Amino acid sequence: MPDFDMGRYAAFVWPAWGISLIVLGALAARALIAARRWRREAEKLDQERPR
Repeated sequence: MPDFDMGRYAAFVWPAWGISLIVLGALAARALIAARRWRREAEKLDQERPR
């Protein structure tokens, strides 16, 4: 069983974990949004290309 008791350092450790989780989540969301945008642009360019 993991020991989640950080003692007197808990006031620093838990907020650091929280901030890290938020930042990593935001980076992942930003990457997904950019990938969708790039896919739409690529499909649009592919449709505009003469065959």
